[in-house]
Amino acid sequence: MTVTRTRTRLGALLGGAVLATTGVLTAQSAVAAPSVPLAADAPSAVAVTKLSHSDAANRLRAAGVSWTSSGGCSDRNTPTCTSFEQINLTTVQGAGTLKQASGCALTITGGTETGHASGAYSHWNGYKLDFSPTSCLSNYITGTFSNIGPRPGDGAQQYKSGSGNIYARESNHWDVTYYNCGGC
Repeated sequence: MTVTRTRTRLGALLGGAVLATTGVLTAQSAVAAPSVPLAADAPSAVAVTKLSHSDAANRLRAAGVSWTSSGGCSDRNTPTCTSFEQINLTTVQGAGTLKQASGCALTITGGTETGHASGAYSHWNGYKLDFSPTSCLSNYITGTFSNIGPRPGDGAQQYKSGSGNIYARESNHWDVTYYNCGGC
């Protein structure tokens, strides 16, 4: 009984905090939140903060991360552009964490633009970035993270960080899936 009440209170507090943080808090959700139980086996629903291209670019620049575009553009609907439109905040923070932890110069070559593989944790949905495979970055990833074997489908060698993010070595870049900010 105490555990259930604690879970319900925790669920209400976390639910309200997530709603308030994302700016989606309404009078109805504030009233409804306390009655929502927290199921022990339900996947955690975490609000994802999306950024505009401009906001993401400013944050990346401040973190010392650069980017390039083969088309010299940032239009999300053009595959030769490098766009950050609708990227997850945690993905941008993850790039900053990688820059700080590795000490390497980082250059992004792919963001949220069209032309990448689809899926829930895709470039388009804001979870992935591609990086130039410098020797500094490659040595850091392969020397720091756990090799988890080839990726099904394309055979790209994968490395998993302690925080759970996945680094896959494709033919001409590192394809990184950020499930979180990597300890920011």
